[in-house]
Parts: sequence; C-alpha cells; structure tokens
Amino acid sequence: MLNNIIENAKFLVIETESQVQLTHSLLSDFNEDLLEKIASKDDYIDNLKTTVENECFSGLHGFSGLDNEGINAIRSIHIISVNLERIADYCVNIAKQLHYLSEVSFIHKYDYKKMFSEMQIALSKITQVFDGRDLSGALDICRAEYNLDMLYKENFDCMMADLREGYDTENIITVIFIFRYLERIGDSLLNIGEALIFAIIGDRIKIRQFEALQKTLTESGFEGTLSDIDFTSIWGSRSGCRISKVSNRNPSGFKAQGIFKEGVVKKIKLEQENIRRWEKIFPGLAPRIFGYYEKHDTASLLIEFLPGCTLDQIILTESNEIIRNVIFIFEQTLSEIWETTKKQGQFQTDYMRQLKSRLDATRRVHPFFYRREKYIELLRVSSSKDMIATCEEIEKDIPSPFVIFIHGDFNFNNIVYNHEEQKINYIDLYRSRDADYVQDASVFLISNFRLPVFKTHLRVRLNEVIQHFFEVFSHFARKNNDKTFEIRMALALARSFYTSTRFEMNYGFAREMFLRSHFLMERIIEHKGKSWETFKLPTEVLFY
Repeated sequence: MLNNIIENAKFLVIETESQVQLTHSLLSDFNEDLLEKIASKDDYIDNLKTTVENECFSGLHGFSGLDNEGINAIRSIHIISVNLERIADYCVNIAKQLHYLSEVSFIHKYDYKKMFSEMQIALSKITQVFDGRDLSGALDICRAEYNLDMLYKENFDCMMADLREGYDTENIITVIFIFRYLERIGDSLLNIGEALIFAIIGDRIKIRQFEALQKTLTESGFEGTLSDIDFTSIWGSRSGCRISKVSNRNPSGFKAQGIFKEGVVKKIKLEQENIRRWEKIFPGLAPRIFGYYEKHDTASLLIEFLPGCTLDQIILTESNEIIRNVIFIFEQTLSEIWETTKKQGQFQTDYMRQLKSRLDATRRVHPFFYRREKYIELLRVSSSKDMIATCEEIEKDIPSPFVIFIHGDFNFNNIVYNHEEQKINYIDLYRSRDADYVQDASVFLISNFRLPVFKTHLRVRLNEVIQHFFEVFSHFARKNNDKTFEIRMALALARSFYTSTRFEMNYGFAREMFLRSHFLMERIIEHKGKSWETFKLPTEVLFY
C-alpha cells in the first residue's frame, strides 16, 4: 500500500515539474499549443492528486501494519500532494492572465526567469529528499520560499516605479497578478519542505522553529546533529507558544531530556527571567535552563524536562495513601515559598480587569454567557457588565496587605511531583511576579473544580482537595492577619469561574461556572457599604 502511494506521489511531482516548465516556456515564447497542454495536464494532475489522497486515507484507515514512520510518511505525502496540485493550479492561473496583456512580450520587461529557476530546483529535489531522508535538502526546499519572496519584491518595486511614471498601467497590473502567483508557489514549496521535515524527524515543525531549535541546542552546548534528537510536540498549550519535548536518540545525542519552547520574545524572555529568579529564591523548584536564543520578534528556550506526574494525574489515578503524601509535600513546599517571598506593603489587585480582558474570548465560545439587565416585576436584575463594573470599583478599596512571588498560572497541571526525589516542581512560569497570593490560591482551587470529571468517587476526591487547600489558604491568611482574604478570594473566584468557561465545551458544566461567578458578584455587591473584613465567602460555590 505504502509503495503504491509513494509511486503515485512521485508521478505527481514529475507532472507538476512539467507543468511549471510548460508555464515557463509559455511566458518565454507565447504559443497557443502550450496553453492547451497546460489545461489538459491540469486535469491529469487533479486526478492524480485525488488518487494519492484516496490512497493516503485508505492506507491510514485500512492497513493495520503501519508503524509511526509509515504513518508520518503518508501524512507527509498527503500534504505534499495537496501543495503540488496547488502549484499546478497557479500555473493555469498564470496562463489565463496572458490573455489580458495587449502584448505578450511585455512580461519580458521583468525578471521572471530567476523565479522559475528557483522553483524548478526546489521541485527537482522533492523525490530525492524524501527517499534519502535528507534534512538539509528539505531545508533548501523551505528556503526557496524566502528566495522567491525576495525576487518578487525586487520585481514588484520595479513595477511600482513604472506605475508611478504612468507607464502602460493595464499591462503592469496584469503582470503584478502573474508575479503574485509565482510568489504564492513559494508558499506551497514551504509547505512541502516542512512536510518533508515532518517525514524525516517525525513531528510537524515550521522552518522558523526548526532553525530556532538548532540555534538553541547549540547554545546549550550540544555538538551532535539533529538526527540524534527525538522531537515530540506537546499539544494543548493555550499560551500560543510551540512546546515540544527533546530527548536523546543516540548515545552521541543530547545528554538530557528537555522542553523546547518557541514563541514571541516577550513571553519566552519573561519565562527565562522568571526561572532564574525562582532558582535564586527556591533552588531546584523550577527547571534548569539549557539554552536561549532570540531572532527578530521570536525567541526559543530549551529547559530541563522534569520527570514525574502533574498533580491532576495523581489525584485522579493514584491511591489515597499516595495522594495524602503528595498533598503533604506540596503543602509544605507552598508554605515555605509563601513565607520566604512575603513582602509587606499594600498591593492593588486587578481581578475584574483580568475578567474584562477575557470576556471576548469567553463569548466566542459561549455567546450567551453575558447577562443583560432585566426586571422581574419591580426587582432589577443587574447585567453582567454592570456587576463587573461595580465589583471593579469595590476592588479598588480592598488591596492585598502584602505580596508574595506567585506562580502566576497555578493550575493543577503546572505542578509536578517527582516520586523518586519526593519533591514538587513548578513549570510554565512566564506569568510569575510579585502579587497577591489569592491570585494563585483561587486559580488552584478552580483548576480542581473545572476538571470535566463527573464520576462520583473522583468528584469526591476533587472536593476533598478543594476543601483541604481552602483551609490551608485560610490558615495562612489568619496567621498573617489578612482580614480581607475572603472578599478578595470572592473577587478572584468570580473571575476564574467566569473565564474558565472558555475552556469548556460542555454547556451544562460551563453554565454552572458562569452562574457561580454571577452568584459571587451578587453577594459582593450586596455587602457594599459594610466592612469588607466581615464578608464571608459562600464556600459552597467551590464544590460540585
């Protein structure tokens, strides 16, 4: 099955190469016969692409003997075939544009030949790169897109200069369309090159990220080749960063397991700085940094992969004895961090501002989670907007009496337990900063609540964890004479309940969180005018 797919894909490469050559010849020496050949070949390429596509899906679903390498090869071939057919379509579009030129030879004024040469070289490499698993060849195909962009820019600048001089406007506009199709062929070649990289290393990665990985590994002191590296994506990140696991494949490879992150400079650089700060405050809590690399507006970071299980995995899968042990270690670690990093001095919280900044994202998932003002006879029911605004004003009068160095994204799955060393580690630290400990406490509680787990015995476990840590947080507040803990916790929970709905597609469960958020805001507003030190959090909202 795989051999048939590869064979037909190779025919598709050959026919696409031929289509590009015919289009080049058509532009160089306009010939009506070439127009017919391009049109007829397009139908053949479409049919061939459909054949390859059908074989790819049949192979994935109907052949049980495929290993990961075979599956990756089929997925790669499918991406390549889609983009080859797209290149052939661009050739047909170029041919059609020639009819709009008053003089076909007008296009000779601009240098399209270099662009065709670049395309033909890239296309000619596809088969040999695939067969030879040639990583450098795949990168060369990717770089063709950059070279075509540069050539397009040079020609486009010439065309703009001619337009400004009023030179043959209609023909220039037509030629711009032709060159735009040539530039778009570069985009398809980039997709093909990245698909070949995927077939070779076994993971989807863009050339920008690939080059960042190379540079970051070099920064870490790695001297082998990327063929020594196992590279596996970690999906499910909501940060917008590329996150992958890097480990050694061969003895000469990377000597440790690492996590590779690539994204905008601001986030990656901040995480690097925060990890270094955590290392000074609490050595061994955060992962070690192996390498860091910046280029333009993106950066990459290679950090230690921390072995162990996240807290949610332990709570949901381990025995009660292990859970009690992990909770004890986590509680001791947390108490030490909070006591060590505590700094006296009022801090203005911004829980309602955080809520407002995420409202659009929440309403994209659940458009109706935004209550409008209504009246039940003479009783006015405030809108979501009004309640958030009122709570925001209330929040200004209730600063935290001190700050700690918070995690900043204190979800269950950002806390790792290492059984061998009997220790807790923190991961995903780019939001760490000096702030109100209630920020971390509330996020932690809601990360327990919002787990979409509905089996009774597991829900009981989650509720017990929530109860235990609410008591831990309350004890810390009393010990440190924090008399507005409960009102700040209510504001923070209202924020977390509301914004968590954007991660939950189960409408009933999401609505439960939405209603609890509004219930908390209503209780806060009812207490307005009284001492905030007497506010009591309705703790029943924490349990499901």
